[in-house]
Amino acid sequence: MFARSSRQNRQTAETRIDLSIDLDGEGISSISTGIGFFDHMLTLFSRHGSFDLNLDAKGDLEVDFHHTVEDTGITLGEAMREALGDKRGIRRYGCCYLPMDETLARVVVDLSNRPHLEFRAAPNTPSAPNFPFTLVEEFCRALASNLRANIHVELLYGRDGHHIAEAIFKGLARALREACEKDPRVKGIPSTKEAL
Repeated sequence: MFARSSRQNRQTAETRIDLSIDLDGEGISSISTGIGFFDHMLTLFSRHGSFDLNLDAKGDLEVDFHHTVEDTGITLGEAMREALGDKRGIRRYGCCYLPMDETLARVVVDLSNRPHLEFRAAPNTPSAPNFPFTLVEEFCRALASNLRANIHVELLYGRDGHHIAEAIFKGLARALREACEKDPRVKGIPSTKEAL
């Protein structure tokens, strides 16, 4: 079977990122971004997506976490897009309702080649103690734009900032896993246009 994997390097004045992914992995990861909570979220993303993910990111953390988080999302999106190739035989769509204690999040994905992020959460949604909630949306936007996917994230309810971020990352991983999976009943490109 054709290996659905990719390695990407991104270097800017703000970050240096080396990332590899195997879409048909076992959820094995090695993650180092310098941001403990983000490492935790990406480890969860790898495990729940069954993606083998290796990531070494160095960023200007003395400024803030934004550049590292956004550029990681960009690089991950580029890697997943390359690994998917022409998308023959994939399910294309994925959906996950993810509970995390008092929190429930819904994530829906279409690997449509039409990038869009719809991110719905209350303006006063709490952050994790050491990770601004706004960065969860920034990561999702960078991923959607560079994977060229239509991603809808909705926080249905929740109170704890850690649980909220975790539910979204896990839900995103599981929805993407479903969308990326090969379906033996799908012949060719999963679109009446015969292209994605």
